[in-house]
This record gives sequence, structure tokens and C-alpha cells, in this order.
Amino acid sequence: MKRISDLALTALAPAIWGSSYIVATEGLPAGHPLTIACLRALPAGLLLLLLVRRLPSGPWWGRALVLGAFNFAIFWGLLFLAAFRLPGGLAATLGASQPLLVVLFAWPFLGTAIRPGAVGAALLGMGGVGLLVLGPGLVVDGLGMAAALGGAVSMALGTVLTRKWGADVSPLTLTAWQMVAGGVLLAPAAILLDPPWPAPTVGQALSLGYLGLIGAAVTYGLWFRGLAKLGPVRVSALGFLSPLSAVLLGWGLLGEQPGAVQGLGMVLVVGGVLWSQAAGDRRCLRVRTA
Repeated sequence: MKRISDLALTALAPAIWGSSYIVATEGLPAGHPLTIACLRALPAGLLLLLLVRRLPSGPWWGRALVLGAFNFAIFWGLLFLAAFRLPGGLAATLGASQPLLVVLFAWPFLGTAIRPGAVGAALLGMGGVGLLVLGPGLVVDGLGMAAALGGAVSMALGTVLTRKWGADVSPLTLTAWQMVAGGVLLAPAAILLDPPWPAPTVGQALSLGYLGLIGAAVTYGLWFRGLAKLGPVRVSALGFLSPLSAVLLGWGLLGEQPGAVQGLGMVLVVGGVLWSQAAGDRRCLRVRTA
């Protein structure tokens, strides 16, 4: 029963992330991807830092910087670049390779065996995401595809390293340190590469508040908590719920009607998530700390 509640709490994170696309596209100005990423990470991270009242010490200064780069700065930067250069479906499908990458990275970094069931579940979920979001008129852009895959690699590495290093730090503290580090790394890139932000509106402030507080601070706290309790292979597969949530929200809020192919994709996504939980053996969740 405890494990089910841990899974349910962790699954809230990708379910909420599925709303980020609608909030960003409907509530924020286009053409400012790095600025949006920075404003999403830094203010919420500073608020969390005031709440936890703990600064990094010793090796955690470097670790927080590395994890903030992988989980926030690099990941979000490449994610937005891919979103602007690729159709959303292709970007989401390439990004869905992250659970498979986590399975592969967990072997050298955590000493976790590569289990055929975990690989099969990751491939099934990725195929489901493809059916869920890919459509006609596919446009292939080399830089966009590299960005989407690079973002998946970055988040996968951040997920595995968070599991490896974060045993002695609370999930909320981990979230605060990483968000501040990611926001600080994003700030100069946003200033140099993005155009000036237009006159802000109340709606934009509310959208940024939602993306930062709910869509990042709360959700990443739940995500890192799940990593500590369930392990990276099980948790990363829950990320398939993000595009599923986005499709369901588009259906309910924007009137986007899913077809039969998308229905099959939903079934495969859910199947991949369930298979990944069954394939994860507790004996494989031990972390090699040497």
C-alpha cells in the first residue's frame, strides 16, 4: 500500500507537467524560451531556499551545479529549442527516449542491472507516445532532433545522478538547490539570446507563477522524493504520463478530439508504465555509493 501511494504521488509530477505546454503557449509570449525557463526556475527556487533554510556544503556546491544544469538549465533550454524547431509530436516522441536512457545510465552510475523487462517497457511506452502525438506533415530538422535527444540525455543523467548523490538530502532541499543553480545558469543565456520581454501582464505573471511554483517547485519535489523511494527506472517511466496528460487536457480544454490511433497510443503508454513497475525488482534498486 505504501508503494502504491508513493507511485501515485510521484505520478502527479508528470501529470502536472502535461499542462505546462498549454499554460506556456496560451499565457506567455512566444520567442522567449530561455527567459521563460529562467523565470520558471529562479524565483521559485529562491522561495524554496528561504523555506528550507539550508545552503549546500562541501561537495554539494559542485553537485548542485551539475544537477541544476542537467535537470533544469540544459534540459529546459534544449526542450524549448526542440519545441520551436520541431512539430510537438516529434519533439515529444524523441524526448520519450528518456526512460530507456535512464535504464542504460543506471548500469554504470548505480550498478543497476539492465533488465529486459525495463527495456521492453521503455520501448513500449515510447511507441505509445509516438502514436499519441505524431501526426501527418512530419518535418525533420536536424538541429531540433539533436536538441530533443540532447534534452532527454540531460534529464536522464540528472535523474540517475540525483538518485546517486541525494540520499542524505531532503527532496525539497534538493529541489531548491537545483532550481536556483539552473536559474542562475539560464540567466546570462536568456539575457544574451532572447529578445527583451514585452510589458508584463497579470495573466503572464499568473502563468509564470503556476509554471514555477506548481509546475516546477512542487512537481520536482515529488519527483525527487519518488527517486529516493522507488528508484530511477520506475520513476522515469512515469514520465510517459506527461504527453498523455497533455493530450487529455487538449481534449478537455481545447476541444482537440483524439482518434483511434491516439486511443491505441494511450493504451500502450499505460501498458508501458505498468510494465515498468512490474519489471523493477527491489533488489535492483540498491545504489552503488563507492
